[in-house]
Amino acid sequence: MIEIPSDLHRDLVPLAWLLGNWAGAGVTDFPGSPKANFGQEVSFTHDGRDFLEFHSHTWVLDAEGNKVEPLESESGFWRIDADRKVEVVMVRQDGVVEVWYGELADQKPQIDLATDAVARTAASGPYTGGKRLYGYVKGDLMWVGEKQTPDVPLRPYMSAQLKKVVTPEDVAEMARNLGDLPDDGIAFFK
Repeated sequence: MIEIPSDLHRDLVPLAWLLGNWAGAGVTDFPGSPKANFGQEVSFTHDGRDFLEFHSHTWVLDAEGNKVEPLESESGFWRIDADRKVEVVMVRQDGVVEVWYGELADQKPQIDLATDAVARTAASGPYTGGKRLYGYVKGDLMWVGEKQTPDVPLRPYMSAQLKKVVTPEDVAEMARNLGDLPDDGIAFFK
């Protein structure tokens, strides 16, 4: 079940399934870079205004699942209009700024995005655009990204499956919503 915060801006209700902290793993594979498994932490938050704030951090994982080195970091803002059109402004650690446009699918929590504009600093690598698909599948946030460069046509390069992270604050909020628990917590579950 997707919970809609009472202070969420009304325009963002269709994106409520993105809210929260997510963590998981995926794979990256693109010409010129080694194929690798990666870990990822993503957060989608809001402050009552008409956008979601987005942060993502990925890192390379070794065969045992340990962090080896940072991979990519992204931050940005997501909006949606009355026609279910989604716009994202995103910046990455490598000096790339992107504007993405897409659409929320009809009758399911899925967003298809494509870059509309790309700006790069002199320090960034070659990059000309991409596509992304985000979906809420059986309680998990799943995504796949495609990218292109002047030398490589559009192709998949990263994908991940993320699970919702439950924090102590989340548990405290759930407890407040349930009311007072009996002194013997076990009795609550009988």
